[in-house]
Order: sequence, then C-alpha cells, then structure tokens
Amino acid sequence: MIGLLLSLAIVTQDQIPLRAAPGEHAARHAVLAQGDNLEVRGVKGDYLQVFDHRRARAGYVRATQVGLYDLTPREAPRLRAVLEFLKDQPGQEALGIGHAAAFFKAAPAGAIDAGAFEALGKIADRLAWRVSRLSGTDSEAARTVSAHLDAAASYGVQFHSVERYEKVTLCYDGDAWRRVLSLPASPEQKARAALSLTRHDCVKATLSPSERLDADHARAEMLDLVLTEGESRGGLPEHLRNRLKIRAAGVWASVAHRRAHRPDSDPAAVLEAGRNAETHLASVDKNALVDGDRAAWNEAAIRVGASRWAAQAQTLVQPAQGRPGIQISAGDEPGQHCVHVVAAQKTGAGAGAGEAAASQESAQGKAFTHCTYGQVWPCSLAVSPDSKVMTLAVQPLENWRELWVFRQMQNGWQLDIVPPSVDNPELGYIEFAGWVPGNKQFLVAREVVGNGHKTSFELWDRATLKVEKRADKPDNLSAFYRWQDPVWKGGTVAVR
Repeated sequence: MIGLLLSLAIVTQDQIPLRAAPGEHAARHAVLAQGDNLEVRGVKGDYLQVFDHRRARAGYVRATQVGLYDLTPREAPRLRAVLEFLKDQPGQEALGIGHAAAFFKAAPAGAIDAGAFEALGKIADRLAWRVSRLSGTDSEAARTVSAHLDAAASYGVQFHSVERYEKVTLCYDGDAWRRVLSLPASPEQKARAALSLTRHDCVKATLSPSERLDADHARAEMLDLVLTEGESRGGLPEHLRNRLKIRAAGVWASVAHRRAHRPDSDPAAVLEAGRNAETHLASVDKNALVDGDRAAWNEAAIRVGASRWAAQAQTLVQPAQGRPGIQISAGDEPGQHCVHVVAAQKTGAGAGAGEAAASQESAQGKAFTHCTYGQVWPCSLAVSPDSKVMTLAVQPLENWRELWVFRQMQNGWQLDIVPPSVDNPELGYIEFAGWVPGNKQFLVAREVVGNGHKTSFELWDRATLKVEKRADKPDNLSAFYRWQDPVWKGGTVAVR
C-alpha cells in the first residue's frame, strides 16, 4: 500500500477523525489510529486533504495530527532517526511500524541494514506482547491496542495466536528477525533475533508431530549456529550467551522427547538430543544470570528434567534372580506402549526343566499390564531392596513427566500414576530419588512451574504414598540427605 504514495502523512495520535470538510464540525468519514498512512493531495488552511487507501476514504485531517514525509532517498535519514527513537517507546508501536515501512520505501538499498530490521522486529514483538497482556479485557486500552494491530497489519506485519495452558499469546511471525539473521549483523543482533524466533510459547499448537519436530530441529540449529558464531567472533555479552544456552537447553529437551516418541525412533539420535540439552543447561553461568533470566533458567531446567532420561542409553536391565522387572511392548493402537510387570522368577528350577517349563514360567510371569501413549523411559526403572515396589519414569508430554509406582499387594501388583502436581502447573516432573532402609519409605523429588517455581524434596510412606516430610533443599531433610540414590544425584537437575 505504501508503494502507492509519494507524499505521505503518518497519523501520530489515536482517535483522529477523518472529516468530510476542513472544519471541526464537519461530518466524520472514519476514525484513524496512530500509524495509519494517508496520501496527501492538498492543503486547506490548518487541514490536509488526504486519501486513506486502507479504508478507501477521502477527507481532511489537521496538519498537527500527522507527520509529513516525501518518500525519497533524501528523506530516509529523518525516517530512520524517528524509527530509532520509536523502537524504545512503549505504546508507540503502530507509529514505529509506519515509520519503518516509510523508511524501507524511501531508503536506497545500501542504506537498509540489519539495524533497521532489528528495530522493526523489536517494535512488532512489543506490540504482540501488549495485545497478549490485554487479551479478553473490554477496556479503552484493549480497543486502542486492537486499532494499532490493525494498522500494523495494513503494512504487512503478520501475527499469529497460540493457545496453551488456558492462555492466548499473540506472536509476531518474525520476518524482520529472519532478515537480521540473513544480513551482516553483530553477534548481539543475531542473538536477539534468534531468541525472538525460538520462543517456546510461540510454536504453533496446530502443528502435527512431524511438523513440530521439524520446527524444533530448526530452532535448535538456529540457536547452536548463533552461539557458535558469537563465540568464534567474540564480543557476545555474557547475559546473551546465557539466554541462548537456556533457550537451546529447552529446545533440545523437546527434540529428545519427540525423537523418542517417533515410531521409527533412532536411539542414537535420542541420546544425542538428550545430552545436548544437558550440556547447554550445564554450561549456563548461573552466577552471571540477571534477575529477569532466573525464571527462564528454572523453566529450562524443568524442560531438561522432564526429558533427562533421554540422555541415558535405553537399556532395560534384566531382573536379577528372585526379583521382579518389566517388559515393554507395542500396544494395539499406533503410538501406544504397554508396560508388563514380570514377576520374580522362582528359584529352584532344575537345569533340565526344558523349554516347556521355561515357556510356562514366562507366561505366568506377566503379573500386570498397563498401556500408555506417553514416552516410557526403560532405563529409569528402580526396584526396592525387598522387591515389592518399583518406580518408572513416563513422559506423556514434552514438559511433563509422571512417576509410575508399582506395588506388590496381597492380591497382586497395583499401579499408581503420580503427576508432578494437581494444581494445573504449566511444566513439571516428579522422580524417584532413593530407597530408605526398613522398606517402609522412599524418597521423591519434584519441580513444577505454575504460579511460580517450586522444588520439593520429599519422604514418602510406601504403604499409602503420602508425603511424610518435605523440604525445599535435600540438605534440609535428614532422610533425604542420608539416603538419596547416587544414580539419581548424578543425573537429576533438581539440584543445580
């Protein structure tokens, strides 16, 4: 649209009337918002005669309510200066987008650099944030920001909405940021572009599993490339390096879960993704975290924690003589897996019992079966010293891992599926952390984000699965400090 204009007026205020005649009491043809562009066709006293191409309306506006520009290379420096000022002015996003569009039209090709696109990307992101924050409210502010969104759309700036966790987030499509990555730019500019383009909350929820995996691969590769280039060129500030690593850890955790959940899953690829996630998280300098990044660091840790078993070879250890175990098989439906509890093998079978006896023993051994569409991590199996309790990590969602507790009761095996929380958190995991001598208790750790971040280290009663004691640090719970499992301690992200 802006290509049609030679002499341009950009509306600088909200609720500006487009009048039928150059007078305060003339009829209104339309109500204009900041950022709207108008073709100037003449001057009548204090009024400009204009044409609004978006609404296909002619009329008059006061000259003091618009900024006037000629779309020529000579005007480009002034437009760029205004754009640089507006990129950091909250509430002026539509006006900034209008000036960015005018600058791109007026400037010669050599004057359009990564900085101009960075300014547009920053403005568009802030406008999307304003719309998301006011979503669902019936107020003057909501109507104003909606008008700004319409003005931005008239310039071709596109947005999409993502609904997740009962929240609707509006996201900029990132075209300007992708141009920053494609042009010569500083490590800081590329880092900011990558961080905007790889947001977890802006991945479209409508993607199919294969499309989501492709999107996650693209996000991971982008982050790793920007990190590598930034470190090789030097000059990447520590806080941006931390942010890239935090984001990359969460993205690789998602890749690990989605790779593992594919029907043709490649164990080596799953292992690679899981270890990449752990490596990025471990390389974050937590002492250099700024206040605003600590929440993102905790969320990334939960994402990695939910998929942390992907960083281990998925070898299902065969149960020792006299101890129970599990077997895993494909379910009847696509994507379904069934977990079978295999009862402890009876001792005393003669060496010459033969294949028939072995077959009968195997058939009798499957004492319990439960099927799931979640990702079962076989290497997470833990069996109590008395062989009457087993725990298993099962991950139904990329950011959500449950604890399956199998208990041998008088009438057979029983399964309890324990979620990280029942308070509708956004992400979380819960995991076995150790057996307490005496066969009456065991240790559990959990971490969730919902209304804030919470980590809990707990002592559970085996008979009831009730929490007897809990603490926010393992050292503050004597049983946890004494009996935590070394394997858990070496692999968990709950202690970091």
